[in-house]
Amino acid sequence: MKKHSARVAPLSACNSPVLTLTKVEGDERSRESPAPAEAQMQAGAEGSGRVNRCCWKCSVTQLKKIFWGVAVVLGVCSSWSGSTQLAKLTFKKFDAPFTLTWFATNWNFLFFPLYYLGHVFKSAEKQSPKQRYRECCRFFGDNGLTLKVFFTKAAPFGVLWTLTNYLYLHAIKKINTTDVSVLFCCNKAFVFLLSWIVLRDRFMGVRIVAAIFAIAGIVMMTYADGFHSHSVIGIALVVGSASMSALYKVLFKLLLGSAKFGEAALFLSVLAVFNVLFVTCIPVILYFTKVEYWSSFDIIPWGNLCGFSILLLTFNILLNFGIAITYPTLISLGIVLSVPVNAVVDHYTSEIVFNSVRVIAIIIIGLGFLLLLLPEEWDVWVIKLLTRLKVRKKEEIPEGNGDIASGLPNKSRRTRPSMSSFAH
Repeated sequence: MKKHSARVAPLSACNSPVLTLTKVEGDERSRESPAPAEAQMQAGAEGSGRVNRCCWKCSVTQLKKIFWGVAVVLGVCSSWSGSTQLAKLTFKKFDAPFTLTWFATNWNFLFFPLYYLGHVFKSAEKQSPKQRYRECCRFFGDNGLTLKVFFTKAAPFGVLWTLTNYLYLHAIKKINTTDVSVLFCCNKAFVFLLSWIVLRDRFMGVRIVAAIFAIAGIVMMTYADGFHSHSVIGIALVVGSASMSALYKVLFKLLLGSAKFGEAALFLSVLAVFNVLFVTCIPVILYFTKVEYWSSFDIIPWGNLCGFSILLLTFNILLNFGIAITYPTLISLGIVLSVPVNAVVDHYTSEIVFNSVRVIAIIIIGLGFLLLLLPEEWDVWVIKLLTRLKVRKKEEIPEGNGDIASGLPNKSRRTRPSMSSFAH
């Protein structure tokens, strides 16, 4: 009698070990032990199954990102164009752009509480508000948010935030919302120019072309109304707003670097605290000097003020935190899409004239904005794509010639039996 050898097979789908017996002599094998060829086929099938599952997961993830991207684009477009139109409507009853800026900036205080609610519902390791606050305060330095840090790192951005919004709202009083929204898109070009000069970012020829398009669009937009003082002042205000926005972004990257979601939420809430403590006196001074004066608090359209603040808060939330669920490029497209939305609204609610110069200026600025959305390695990707297309064309031509050449003998072979049959 000869002994039998026992081997333990890998875990099955039911996670239970299967014991298979194999005889040493003879050709008898257990039915449970597969042949080498069958094992290779099973391994190949499992490998292909894993690849298919990975591809399926990747495609589902990309589809989700695209779906959320479309939702975020619509949200950015509607909130930005809605806030612009509502501000225009508010100034017909309440002519106080700085007071509206101050009122809307106070709503930034909700950033960190809203972020903490999202942290509580989503995060597995829940922290108390105090713990989360201390962790996010590390963004300002080892000592956290001290009084010195508040005045050196938060206060300058509070001033830039207020100037950006005030100049934008004041421009809405002077010119139509279409021109305001399209001219504000130039801030992307200003960010590139400042980053290139201050941060020493990589030089890109396509972005220089985009910056030239933006400047040309500004000049053409000024020329569209015939260089009237009213329109020139409005255009200068929007360009100033776009410049303040670009300076805000570049200085943030220079002084503070990049921020996580919680740190960004805390920073924006700190700007609201600065607004309450140090900017509140300015609307009061403007009221008593009758620069921004209203006879009674009953005539203030609180619904419009709150609606504008909510839309602006929504826009900033989507702009700052939308990258968590979709691509940043899609978020930027929402700002560009607000231009045709404002144009349609202005066409039916105001006396705007879309002459050829204005239309060309809008197209040039929009094209420059889209060029700035191209990634830094876009030229490398284009070269790789063209190279692949050339290789495929070269591969298809020999294959096609081979098929034609191989088809001739086959055809002659098929015709020979028929000829012999006729001969017989």
